Amino acid sequence: TGVIRYFYIEDWQYVNEYRHPVSVRKIFPDPSGTRLALIDDKSDGFVYCPANDRLYEIPNFSPTIKGILWENWPMDRGVFVAFDDDKVYAYVFHKDAIQGSKIVLAGGTEVPFSHKPLLLYNGELTCQTRSGKTNNIYLSTHSFLGNLKDFGPNELTQMLAQTLMLKRFSEAWELCRLLNDQSGWNELAKACLHHMEVDFAIRVYRTFGNAGMVMSLEQIKGIEDHNLLAGHLAMFTSDFNLAQDLYLASSCPIAALEMRKDLQHWDSALQLAKRLAPDQIPFISKEYAMQLEFMGDYVNALAHYEKGITGNNKEHDEACLAGVAQMSIRMGDIRRGVNQAIKHPSRLLKRDCGAILESMKQFSEAAQLYEKGQYYDKAASVYIRCKNWAKVGELLPHVSSPKIHLQYAKAKEADGRYKEAVLAYEHAKQWDSVIRLYLDHLNNPEKAVDVVRETQSLEGAKMVARFFLQLGDYGSAIQFLVMSKCNNEAFTLAQQHNKMEIYADIISSESTSNEDYQSIALYFEGEKKHFQAGKFFLLCGQYARALNHFIKSPSTEDNLAIEMAIETVGRAKDEALTNRLIDYLMGGSDGMPKDAKYLFRLYMALKQYREAARTAIIIGREEQRSGNYRNAHDVLFSMYSELKTQRIKIPSEMATNLMILHSYILVKAHVKRGNHMKGARLLIRVANNISKFPYIVPILTSTVIECHKAGLKNSAFTFAAMLMRPEYRNKIDTKYKKKIEGMVRRPAATEAEEPTTACPYCGFQLPECELLCPSCKNNLPYCIATGRHMVRDDWTVCPHCDFPALYSEFKNMLQTENICPMCYKWINIVNLKKINDCTQYLKPEDGD
Repeated sequence: TGVIRYFYIEDWQYVNEYRHPVSVRKIFPDPSGTRLALIDDKSDGFVYCPANDRLYEIPNFSPTIKGILWENWPMDRGVFVAFDDDKVYAYVFHKDAIQGSKIVLAGGTEVPFSHKPLLLYNGELTCQTRSGKTNNIYLSTHSFLGNLKDFGPNELTQMLAQTLMLKRFSEAWELCRLLNDQSGWNELAKACLHHMEVDFAIRVYRTFGNAGMVMSLEQIKGIEDHNLLAGHLAMFTSDFNLAQDLYLASSCPIAALEMRKDLQHWDSALQLAKRLAPDQIPFISKEYAMQLEFMGDYVNALAHYEKGITGNNKEHDEACLAGVAQMSIRMGDIRRGVNQAIKHPSRLLKRDCGAILESMKQFSEAAQLYEKGQYYDKAASVYIRCKNWAKVGELLPHVSSPKIHLQYAKAKEADGRYKEAVLAYEHAKQWDSVIRLYLDHLNNPEKAVDVVRETQSLEGAKMVARFFLQLGDYGSAIQFLVMSKCNNEAFTLAQQHNKMEIYADIISSESTSNEDYQSIALYFEGEKKHFQAGKFFLLCGQYARALNHFIKSPSTEDNLAIEMAIETVGRAKDEALTNRLIDYLMGGSDGMPKDAKYLFRLYMALKQYREAARTAIIIGREEQRSGNYRNAHDVLFSMYSELKTQRIKIPSEMATNLMILHSYILVKAHVKRGNHMKGARLLIRVANNISKFPYIVPILTSTVIECHKAGLKNSAFTFAAMLMRPEYRNKIDTKYKKKIEGMVRRPAATEAEEPTTACPYCGFQLPECELLCPSCKNNLPYCIATGRHMVRDDWTVCPHCDFPALYSEFKNMLQTENICPMCYKWINIVNLKKINDCTQYLKPEDGD
């Protein structure tokens, strides 16, 4: 009859009944009785599950099948075999798959002749032979159960497919480990997802480092709703339609909508939203419209943008209205689109709509939108295309593009409106056109010249040169020809109109070739202008000819020719030329010795510093004898600094002379400030070296007066007595004579002891103006502000000349006068720094 009944012995009653459509020929329950296989009169095979009253058809079921055996191995309960006389077919019942429960054919195995299957256990089929004995056959679908290490990659891959079919995941793991291949692990992970084995899938994905899948699976593994979990897994395996069906059958159908939105399947999302979340329709419509716009389906895009307007979400509605504007324009409804874009607050929308209109050749509307959106360069560019110059002129102050200014300038020049054209050319940085208009149309050469000088335009310089040439102003013409790199034309013009001096002056300030310099030098040589000829022979490196001309050059007040001769020899570094110049300076050629300062400069130019130092001492001595103390000081100081820079030993005579001269020059500064004690101490030092000065009496007189004012009565008497000598007495200024004679007649022997400070080398206490330490015998460095010897804890140096000074005294001096008394350079008091460790300045200076 086709009725199958389940009888429960413990309660002694029927618990389940199934009616098959046709008569059932045979039934084969599994060992636990929870499933049974049946063969009906049509020779079709089925598996029946009484727990959920579901029937599953066995696929590819042969009509010759005689019986079915279930797997007795407890770990593999879903496997069974159907057999006929020749073959055994292995099937697997997949109960928990994401597509739902189903039966699959795993494979077939040949059976030896007259073997009858009795029992299946872990892939091993026990058969009864004709003689009544048993024989074991291994199913071909379970070949992975042997020793796996003997197989190659191809066989292992086939075995992996068998294990996955049979849901033998532990064996599959071992096979993947042996294969050590990404694709194998991927297959295993997919099979785990297919059979909803989430924990095992996490383990597999973690093994081959797919962190994204591990995190996603960790989030869903606790879901109890079978359909929802299956839906997620179907989505992970990219079976989106199945996932949607499962989501819709689950307790959370909205997940289907979220998935479609994430996938940007907006048409499907819209259909789902109508049923599941009507409030999301406007947002999905907007996204769908954007996708349709991208695909070029403007009609439907416009419809969906309009559907997307909510009326209560400002930002979203603005995006939809922007879409409506763009789609209206694209559909040809330009007035609606433009009005919508003008009303819309977005600048970008105006730009985008303008670009669409421009591509449609609707220039006036495009320009209007660009202007409204403050895209002035684009607006002006479009107005130019439709020849609307009035509008272009209005927008020009806002336009930054030189190209637009240039187009406008050309249009204005064509109309004869040159002033406007010049302004536009300036904005376009077209300086040649600016210069051309100033010269040809606006009659303003001064402005043209200013533009050429400012911009260094070569073409502009040529135009200005031509202009001046027409006016007959050859000097200016030459200048602008040189500026435009037309040196040959400039030279020819200078030759023709006797303007070579102008050409020479201009060319020497430019970066010019040796040939140009030589041609000028030869011209001046022909004209017997020795100084100019020498100057240009020097510039082109012909030092011997340059020196000849400088020596022949007539002497002037500033003796510039001698200076240039020294520079020539310094550059040439040629012994013969050096000797010739020395001979000339000594008066060997014309019997007139030249000033010693030129010999000093020659030695400096040749970097012969020792000879220069000797000459400097002689010059200093001469200047001192002539009473030019400041000049003598400057010569010695510059030589001292140069020797210090070159790390050459400084002659002691030079150092001493500089110290005495500096002391004398400091006196005036201290007396002017009313500091008579400092002035008197310095004058005593000078008076003790009076033989080095030509005007003895005035210096001694000043010494006596300052010592008297400072209360140094004994010192005043000593120098007053010196003045009473017959050779000096009559030369004393009458204003002071009686007073000095009175000092000598009534001597006052009282005098305060000079304060002592520590020697910076050894710490010995000695008078503050004493510069030789009696203890360590070192010459002590002196302060350029007071002339006293330096002390360790009050040390600074001039930022320019590096000479030492007492920090406190120098700072006080700079409060009233910001000039260094040694190098005469301006000092900002902020730059003066106190030096805590002065060791580097305390290297004893050895005399030469």
